[in-house]
Amino acid sequence: MLEGNRVSRISVRGLAVASATAVTAVGSVVGVASGSVAQNNNDAEATAADTTLLADIPAGQQADVQVASLTQQADAQAIAADASAKKDAEAAARKAAAETAIAKKDAAEKAAKLAKERAEAKSAAASRGTDVRDSSSFPTQSSYSVAQIQAMARQMVAGNQFQCFSNIVDHESSWNYKAVNASSGAYGLFQALPAGKYASAGADWQTNPATQIKWGLNYMNERYGSPCQAWSFWSANHWY
Repeated sequence: MLEGNRVSRISVRGLAVASATAVTAVGSVVGVASGSVAQNNNDAEATAADTTLLADIPAGQQADVQVASLTQQADAQAIAADASAKKDAEAAARKAAAETAIAKKDAAEKAAKLAKERAEAKSAAASRGTDVRDSSSFPTQSSYSVAQIQAMARQMVAGNQFQCFSNIVDHESSWNYKAVNASSGAYGLFQALPAGKYASAGADWQTNPATQIKWGLNYMNERYGSPCQAWSFWSANHWY
């Protein structure tokens, strides 16, 4: 059994002993590395003292002392690895939180934009209900000029939406309510396909441009929210 003071000294200097000696598979001491010759006298004395202490231990117990020292080193390395892993985990958590915050911000902005568009469309619809005329309020004629059709549209479409509405009609039919696409059969001011779609706005759709205007306005409001939103889509895609 080791003496109490000698065990204490070995425990305290265990790390120095392990670093000053190379342990073989059987736990024996090979020796101090030759590269340490240039160390100062104090270091040499400390190393010699440690070596002497190890030599003083019975051969059967030297391996146990060295294992204890290596265990201390392994514990220290494990603690350092745990600290590094914790630091990495905290950094990953911060990154994930930042990404989540950005995603929520983008979603909120999109929701706000959509809500604004819907409010504007609702306001435009309310305006149409009080400030514009219905197609049935126009007297029937045998024919209509472009100026007359545009005048009807101005009275049926809200003022802040008329230019967008007009842009679409300009591109689709040049305000010709009898325009027919020879290839597809699309018909009228809005080039509806099939042409019979206009019937949902009135039976006189073939002869009354006001009925076609009513249908086109309803289509833009229901599908896109307003004529200006329909025009935005048309500008990007050249169809609506």
